[in-house]
Amino acid sequence: MQSLLRIMQRKFIGCGLLICSTLAFAAESPSVSISNGQIAAKVYLPDGSAGFYRSTRFDWSGVIGSLTYKGHDYYGNWFSRVDSAPAFYDFNYDDTGIVSAPFTAMVGPGEEFNTDRKALGFDEAKPGGTFVKIGVGVLRKPDDSKYDHSKAYEIVDSGQWSVKHTRDSVTFVQELHDPVSGYGYLYTKIIRLAQGKPEMTIDHSLKNLGSKPITGTVYDHNFWTLDKVAPGPGLLIRFPFQLKSSRPIDPNLAEISGNEFIYKKELAGKDRVTANLQGFGASADDYDFRVENAKAGAGVRIRGDHPLTNIALWSIRTVMAVEPYIAMEIAPQSDFTWKYIYDYYTLGPQ
Repeated sequence: MQSLLRIMQRKFIGCGLLICSTLAFAAESPSVSISNGQIAAKVYLPDGSAGFYRSTRFDWSGVIGSLTYKGHDYYGNWFSRVDSAPAFYDFNYDDTGIVSAPFTAMVGPGEEFNTDRKALGFDEAKPGGTFVKIGVGVLRKPDDSKYDHSKAYEIVDSGQWSVKHTRDSVTFVQELHDPVSGYGYLYTKIIRLAQGKPEMTIDHSLKNLGSKPITGTVYDHNFWTLDKVAPGPGLLIRFPFQLKSSRPIDPNLAEISGNEFIYKKELAGKDRVTANLQGFGASADDYDFRVENAKAGAGVRIRGDHPLTNIALWSIRTVMAVEPYIAMEIAPQSDFTWKYIYDYYTLGPQ
């Protein structure tokens, strides 16, 4: 067993320290490797100066840059580079491939917390005041503009992070207090590889340490880049309920068939498939879906322990993401827990 303790507390004051600098790639970013003998994973660590992800949209903990099972790699960069001052929103294309904006350059099962599509206390904060993005820190509201998760807000206080790892697990803890906004929390995330089987669990606990209730949603983006095989025929997502989409899907690229979302054409160039999937009920049993790619010969089953409130789907030629949302409502001094279970497997001859 080996252990690592990192405690990082940083103040980011002034434009020069905004999180808008070029993101470091894997070779330069602190990480730990874990394994249970079947699965091996590379997990990046929160770090305000050298971390793989340093923008203000996604939770900084639990960023998985690679996870391999029986020769298949499920996660990795879906972009060729990051533009630190993009003239585009989200991502773009050039001769190198896909170019990402810093805010969206996440990999693996990245998570984002939202409150009414904003962050905690954003509406109440006056220009120059503070608000809170869970998993990131206390942020500065610069003006009267609407909240925009693509914007790199100034990080006033990233709280206190601690990280400990064993041979087959990584535990992240962030404690944060913002008396001005009235929000504070103790956030714990544990990534653990199960003994003797190709299973990963992600356990979460969020304790409200502030004076105001914490309400909102959290979703797992699930950036799937299995073996760098483009989304196309052979890739399907299967749910335990009959699917429908609240907006039209390009019938040349994909379709819904009963409880399956199926790709009909290999995505290339600037092809994009998106959907807002519905049909789930009020039971956590519906948070149970499989993503399989017959061309790659592998799949994963993903389960959660809370009812779904929304499912978004987004894909381009280098990545496919199923994004399940759950709701949370946490009174002061109360805790909220949630869990994801990932079962990785290979497919037999088709």
